[in-house]
Amino acid sequence: MEKINTGRRQALRQGVAMAAVVAPGMMFSSSARSAEKTYNYKLGIALAPTHPTAANLIAATAEIARASNGRLNIHVFPNSQLGGDTDMISQVRSGAIDFVSTAGLIWGTLVPAASISGIGFAFPSYDHVWKAMDGELGAHIRSAFSKINLMPMPKIWDHGFRHVTSSDRQINTPQDLSGFKIRVPLSPALTSLFKAFGAAPAGINMAEVYTSLQTRIVNGQENPLTILSTQKLYEVQKYCSLTSHVWDGFWLVANLRSWNALPEDLRQLASKVFDQYAVKQRQDVNVLNTTLRKELEGRGMVFNQPDVKIFREQLSKVGFYKDWQKKFPAETWPLLEKYAGQLS
Repeated sequence: MEKINTGRRQALRQGVAMAAVVAPGMMFSSSARSAEKTYNYKLGIALAPTHPTAANLIAATAEIARASNGRLNIHVFPNSQLGGDTDMISQVRSGAIDFVSTAGLIWGTLVPAASISGIGFAFPSYDHVWKAMDGELGAHIRSAFSKINLMPMPKIWDHGFRHVTSSDRQINTPQDLSGFKIRVPLSPALTSLFKAFGAAPAGINMAEVYTSLQTRIVNGQENPLTILSTQKLYEVQKYCSLTSHVWDGFWLVANLRSWNALPEDLRQLASKVFDQYAVKQRQDVNVLNTTLRKELEGRGMVFNQPDVKIFREQLSKVGFYKDWQKKFPAETWPLLEKYAGQLS
């Protein structure tokens, strides 16, 4: 009996010893599998792949895949392949897609602070824009996204100053906009802006803009010069009035659950690379802006430069600024005026 008990004790000791050897290996194997897990995410954008924003997003995601050794693969779907802007916003909120890149103006109904850049004639120059968006105003807007469980990347991408185009008229004064059927994004701020000038704005998704202009559902639209080129709107628009009425940028926003599912090193990598390419995209847009007017003139567009001061005076006269000040969180408007100057 004693021999049997002794044998059992020896077997038990051997089992414990083997467990001590095997367990660390098992732990390492589990940790390694976790570290090597592959994440495949989707990123939607309405712009054409040749647009500087989409092109730099494609380049950024390729860099992220390379630097992560294939652990994080973010597939970019340009040209509204995943739906219009409002569709993609719904999808990123639900987690059906993981990232969306779209304009602050489009976010206005969900994140009011994000549409603050859509206040007409607020920013007189890019110098004012970047100080605001890379400063306290940008930080304020990002914190507003977090309240609806979305994660914006730190730097906003440049969409540019917007100008009015038309198939039948030049815009030189506010009166030239009276009764003008103009396409705007699905943005309360831009809709309100053009109504203040007596225009007839129609909210239409980017994917439908060309056809709407071609069939004269609307007679004009407003966008940065980069959009006129990449979306080939010069084929259906004759006149471009350099109103610079609004600057807007594209926020790159992640679904918070998708973002938090990534290991910390991949979150840091993605955030760093996206910001690097946001800066590069800004530079690309700046270079394009110096050449696009000449290119578009070569394609038949006629340009004019209105006096924007009279447009801003008209907005003040009809109470546009005072009305919009009331629609933002109390701390938002003072931050805008800190960088743009007094508006109301």
